[in-house]
Amino acid sequence: MVLGLIRTRADLHRWGAANAHGRQMHEAVAQLREAAEAMDPATLLPLTEKAIASAVRVILRADDSSGIIGDAIRDMLELHAKVVAKARPPASKLVLWMIKFQFDGSQDFFTIDVADYAEALGPDGSAFYRAKLAEIADGLGSEPVEPARFADPKILQQAAQDGHARLLLEYNARRLAVVDRDVEAIIATHTRDRKVAAWLQDTAQALAEIGEVDLAIDWARQAADFDGGHQSLSAAQYWCELLAKHRPDAEIATRLEVFRRWPSSSTAQQLRRAADQAWPDHRDEVLDTLARSPYDAVVFALHHLEDPELAWTLAHDLKLTDARTWSDLADAYEPVDPLGTLPVLRKLVLTDLRDADARAYKNAARRLGRMRALAVGTDQAAEVDELIKALREEHRRRPRLQREFDQAGLP
Repeated sequence: MVLGLIRTRADLHRWGAANAHGRQMHEAVAQLREAAEAMDPATLLPLTEKAIASAVRVILRADDSSGIIGDAIRDMLELHAKVVAKARPPASKLVLWMIKFQFDGSQDFFTIDVADYAEALGPDGSAFYRAKLAEIADGLGSEPVEPARFADPKILQQAAQDGHARLLLEYNARRLAVVDRDVEAIIATHTRDRKVAAWLQDTAQALAEIGEVDLAIDWARQAADFDGGHQSLSAAQYWCELLAKHRPDAEIATRLEVFRRWPSSSTAQQLRRAADQAWPDHRDEVLDTLARSPYDAVVFALHHLEDPELAWTLAHDLKLTDARTWSDLADAYEPVDPLGTLPVLRKLVLTDLRDADARAYKNAARRLGRMRALAVGTDQAAEVDELIKALREEHRRRPRLQREFDQAGLP
């Protein structure tokens, strides 16, 4: 039943067909999970491995741009490690499967984590696995100094395969350092040449994984201090997460430091959440800082503070230009002052009609209908109808627009 849901001869180069088959593969994963609860794990393990092998062959000829098939395969690999933990196959047999899956050249999309299999491998299996990795490393050709553009295609293909093998060996070295709980090896394998912040964050995460909290916090801070780029911001977020979990007294001060270095609606919200009752102590500084970016200031007030009146004031005072945010703001501010939203809706309609676009026409018609509903019974009703009349005349050569206006019931 499971393999029948995975194997197929259908043309999966078509996106829709690939998505449909991917959903079917998730049904297969569900079947495997059910079997894992009731079936003998030793019997289920080879079936799981056949399912993985079949699924990999499927993805190699599929348009999996939606990621549905890939997610199903990752779920199968996760389940495989759990089944292995119960089945406890011979360590030598497990090692050969692990090596084959990673290095036989049939796929280069998916990895497995030796840490997930460490207990099942045991000391002898771990030694055998390391020996196999060493054999692969010894069998690689010399690493080219520069790519040979005009080399024989077979040589180029071999060089590419060797390069991928080296990446897998480096990845395994990092994960084995974690399995060994070897701090020096973790730092050596994860920091690499220390040229990017992400590698310092990788080091922090590996150290946290083995419970070396103080070292993890220090490496996360180093990654955050590396530069002002997005990798350092990511590391700063991780630094704050570690503090929230292990050093909560230090979190607020660090969140404030991160906000000052990377002011945005997101870092402001993280500071607000951490500050909790102390938020009023930081509110003015945050709003003053965010005023340099109208978008962030309005988004923070609207979506995080949930204060549409403050957001409305900021949007006008700071001269917000982002149409999407103005649209969200008009929705939120309408209960406060329905007629006050009309000028904003008018600008959004004019923005919609700058270019010939069917979706924009539909949005414009919807907004005009909303303006009519808000203005009904007021002295602005006639003004809205005059606007619609003027737009019909101005865009009389856009039949699709006229149809959208008609379908919306506009005069």
